[in-house]
Amino acid sequence: MKADITFGQYCEGNSLIHRLDPRMKIVLSILYIVAIFLAKGVTSFALLILSAVLLVGLTGLSPAMILRGMRPLLFIIVFTAVINIFWMTGDVLLVQLGPVKIYLEGIINAILIVVRIVLLIVATSVFLTYTTTPLALTDGLEQLLSPLKKLHVPVHEFSMMMTIALRFIPTLIDETQKIMNAQKARGADFSTGSLLQRAKALIPILIPLFISAFRRADELATAMECRCYTGGEGRTRMNVLRSTAKDWLFLLAILLLGTAIVLLNTYFPLYGLTL
Repeated sequence: MKADITFGQYCEGNSLIHRLDPRMKIVLSILYIVAIFLAKGVTSFALLILSAVLLVGLTGLSPAMILRGMRPLLFIIVFTAVINIFWMTGDVLLVQLGPVKIYLEGIINAILIVVRIVLLIVATSVFLTYTTTPLALTDGLEQLLSPLKKLHVPVHEFSMMMTIALRFIPTLIDETQKIMNAQKARGADFSTGSLLQRAKALIPILIPLFISAFRRADELATAMECRCYTGGEGRTRMNVLRSTAKDWLFLLAILLLGTAIVLLNTYFPLYGLTL
């Protein structure tokens, strides 16, 4: 069952990260993303990879399952790598095929950017989608944004929309796969032909997908109305969120990680990433 979990879907568990305060998970994910963007060299990226492996191990989830969850984003990852390989120049020329030149710096840069994208996906998956239920994520986000209520910002509604969007990512992915399989059974071909032909072949997928998405949205709205949902005004919670010592220890660890990355960039800048 766990092997079939896709990107954006909650995986039930009782690991250390599963038990963290959802408010702290949101803060930790933001700080970890900042640390990823602070990384500039091979040494700092190596430290980030080590930390990501440790985080995945603490979740108790299969690393292969998390990697399989990246399949929907594989095209973006490959496209980004190819752009950096063929468009970036440098000092060490490896291959020249007519006007096309591939430099060592371009390959290293492409690898580091791919690692950055993968780390971003792993960080958000580990702290948020895979280990936090949609309800807990809504409560955590709402409480973090609660100061904005004084400015009459609809914090509860905003948090609800964000959580519902995350919740329906795996549902829409599964729906897309079912529609594609049905179209293939009817003789549709999505892998051959010119770019324009393949784009036209996607129309039979997009139309039923949009219809299904709107139908699910209507059903969800009806279900919420039947349960007398009227927004966050006057809403109480059965489980009150509380931060514990382990939450603050995780926060301290992420802050130390960011500090270590800055120091590595300063004193051990082994090939700086070029954007």
